[in-house]
Amino acid sequence: MSKNIYTEFQIKELEKNPNIISASERSISYSPEFKKKSVKEYKKGKAPSQIFMDQGINLEIVGKKQPIRCLQRWRSTFERFGEEGFLTERRGKGSTGRPTSKPQSVEEQLRKAEARIKFLEAENDFLKKLEELERQALKKK
Repeated sequence: MSKNIYTEFQIKELEKNPNIISASERSISYSPEFKKKSVKEYKKGKAPSQIFMDQGINLEIVGKKQPIRCLQRWRSTFERFGEEGFLTERRGKGSTGRPTSKPQSVEEQLRKAEARIKFLEAENDFLKKLEELERQALKKK
C-alpha cells in the first residue's frame, strides 16, 4: 500500500487500464498476468518505471517510486512461489502462529501433570503462609 491518496478522478483513470484490477484511495490491485509479465521483463533488464509506462500506467498518478516497490514485492513472490504465487491469495498464510504440540506419551503427560501438581501445592502453601502473616500483622495494630 502506497502513501499516496488517490482522488476519484485518479482512481477512474487507473481503472481504465486493463492491467489494474481495482483501485481505491490508498491501494492499487494489479492483474496476475501483469505481475508475471513485469517480473519477466525486469529479469531481462528492463527498468521498473519503463515496464509500467510501456503498459500505459501513468507514473504521475501512481508515483515514481511505486514501480520499484511493486517489482521488489513481486520478484520476492515469484522467487518463493513461482507464477502460481500471483494466482492464489496468500495473505495471512505465512504466519506460523503458535506451534502445534506433538502428541505426548502417557509417561510424559503423567510427568507434566505431577510437576504441575507440585507447583500448585507449593503455590497454595505460600498463599496460606502469606494470609497467616497478614492476619498477624493486623493483630499487632
